[in-house]
Amino acid sequence: MKKIIAAVTLLGMGTWACGQEVGKVISSVQVIQQVAVPRQVCSQEQVAVQANKSGAGAAMGAIAGGVLGNQIGGGSGKAAATALGIFGGAILGNNIEGAPAPQTQTVQNCTTQNVFENRVMGYNVTYEFNGKQYSVQLPRDPGPTIKLNVTPAAY
Repeated sequence: MKKIIAAVTLLGMGTWACGQEVGKVISSVQVIQQVAVPRQVCSQEQVAVQANKSGAGAAMGAIAGGVLGNQIGGGSGKAAATALGIFGGAILGNNIEGAPAPQTQTVQNCTTQNVFENRVMGYNVTYEFNGKQYSVQLPRDPGPTIKLNVTPAAY
């Protein structure tokens, strides 16, 4: 029985030696830091695009030039006149076809921009315990009181 009383007494002293106390919070001030946050910003714009020629003018000119060249030449010059007619007709037909009208297309342009935001990084807390003031930085606001683990100092 004496052993049980001694053990309970030692446990009670251990609890007394390191106890949970409460301090009164005097002030809690947010610690704010500016943080760069990347954001994608996109815009759309209309752009005129030059369309390609169809090639029909060059093809028609080559056929017409080949027929005319074939009718002009005679003998061995007939082949050269036909080739020259095809070549010249293709150039002339391509120029006659002209450039097609430009077409409009919607183009999306995106860029990444940094936007600065204020973020709470912690709290500078001033509290009172046993008639003295203390300061500490905490990750969260403790509210009206702060729990303290008090251990008496050895003399």
